[in-house]
Amino acid sequence: MLAVVSPAKNLDYESDLPELNVTQPRLLDSAEELVEVCRQLSPQQLGSLMKISDKLAGLNAARFEQWQRPFNEENARPAMFAFNGDVYTGLDAASLNSAAIDTAQKQLRILSGLYGLLRPLDLMQPYRLEMGTKLDNPKGKNLYEYWGDTITQMLNDDLAELGSSTLVNLASNEYFSAVKPKALNADIITPVFKDEKNGQYKVISFYAKKARGLMARFILNQKPKSVSDLKEFNANGYSFNEAMSSDKQLVFCRAEQK
Repeated sequence: MLAVVSPAKNLDYESDLPELNVTQPRLLDSAEELVEVCRQLSPQQLGSLMKISDKLAGLNAARFEQWQRPFNEENARPAMFAFNGDVYTGLDAASLNSAAIDTAQKQLRILSGLYGLLRPLDLMQPYRLEMGTKLDNPKGKNLYEYWGDTITQMLNDDLAELGSSTLVNLASNEYFSAVKPKALNADIITPVFKDEKNGQYKVISFYAKKARGLMARFILNQKPKSVSDLKEFNANGYSFNEAMSSDKQLVFCRAEQK
């Protein structure tokens, strides 16, 4: 099976890395086209577009200016080790063994507003460009129009290479909306993580993001072969809830955290 996750806003370009066989992003020409679009915008325009502070707008304007090819291990970092948000806390790439990292390169994909679709060991330079950004570009008025067909075709290619017809959606709605499900040659399985609060089970964003990373880690370490195998996930107190689940949506619940 192939799994997709969202990127993170926070980045880590400082911590030590293991020895890795890094790769180049496959959609660099398209990413460069978007960088050129963003370079035409002032920091104030970027701040307004992205709804971020003046300080962050200045930082990201500088990142677009400094973005350059070729990518190497001096100016870029493997994606799975560069993103540093709740999903990646759950994934904990730094503690994965080499076999799990190899599996990640084959079976895990990161959706990206700038790079389209990243493999875990694809080098990336720092950026911020969320998929929901309404950025005028050569293909339309937003990044969904820019990336949708391209991302979907690349996922189909990766599924075919794996010989799989199952896509595990561990991405947010914002990012997975860039994929065109009707054109995808796969059954889409979406795990949902619910935490008990005041006697009711609900999705709590912070916990759910981390749980998506934990599920991605489970896939890399346990190598489930079927949807049924996914139901065995039990990290951090979550367990499969059959009554709440459906064929396409697997619900995992956890008792209230004290």
